[in-house]
Amino acid sequence: MSWLTTYVRPKIRNLLGRRDVPDNLWTQCSACNQMIFVKELERTLKVCPQCGHHMRALALERLQWTFDPDSFTRIELPRAPADPLGFRDQKRYSDRLKENRARTHLDEALVVAHGTITGHKAVVGVMAFEFLAGTMGAALGEGFVAASRLAVLQQAPLIVFTASGGARMQEGMISLMQMPRTTIAVQMLREAGLPYIVVMTDPTTGGVTASFAMLGDVQIAEPHALIGFAGQRVIEQTVRETLPEGFQRAEYLLEHGMLDMVIPRGAMRETLGRIIALLGNLPATQNNSEPASEAA
Repeated sequence: MSWLTTYVRPKIRNLLGRRDVPDNLWTQCSACNQMIFVKELERTLKVCPQCGHHMRALALERLQWTFDPDSFTRIELPRAPADPLGFRDQKRYSDRLKENRARTHLDEALVVAHGTITGHKAVVGVMAFEFLAGTMGAALGEGFVAASRLAVLQQAPLIVFTASGGARMQEGMISLMQMPRTTIAVQMLREAGLPYIVVMTDPTTGGVTASFAMLGDVQIAEPHALIGFAGQRVIEQTVRETLPEGFQRAEYLLEHGMLDMVIPRGAMRETLGRIIALLGNLPATQNNSEPASEAA
């Protein structure tokens, strides 16, 4: 039994005068192994207050952190064939989709909304790693195209938060075809003269990295995010060399020119607002919202 169970939990029981204390009051940082009070973690936007490690976040949480308070509206995305190949491994692909939809309350691995960021109009797409590891299938491609069209319609920038394990193997070639499809959607934004901003979060890998994740007018990442195409072990076996420490992490990519900036989560909203104002040639507006967090 851990010190949390044997010491901390009885102390909390005594302080609160209750026999039963919820098991989810504390969580452990995967980087420094420190125990963190869940309420404290909510205040810091899932950033460890001890070591600054940025934990993975849910798609709906990112929407709340990015938009001004009570300013965004989610849109319904087009539907794609649920199981185009009739794929089955240990389970039917259709059953996996049903399980993930019930567990996450999402239809797919992409959520799109429009609203304001520090007073500026924006369309935001967030990849949901909690839904089949954020893998890219036909439905995600449809959603990305829909987000691009909405941005053109509203004459607003498109911001995409990426978090993905790559292409969705259960859809085979159909999944791979989403790479050129999303690239064409980005070109549609280019032709309309609208900014396309990418924020890469942990992890961004595979076919997503090889397509729309690397096409932003501005490339941003969260601290220490894993970003790459193939895994480090595969690359080392291919080139037969030991890769440098921190390879495929956000800070390494920033040093080597693949990123424009690495921004802590607590400063992301303000940073995006400034970028929108600059790229959109818009006057900077007074921020009408409270800071997203006290996290650095």
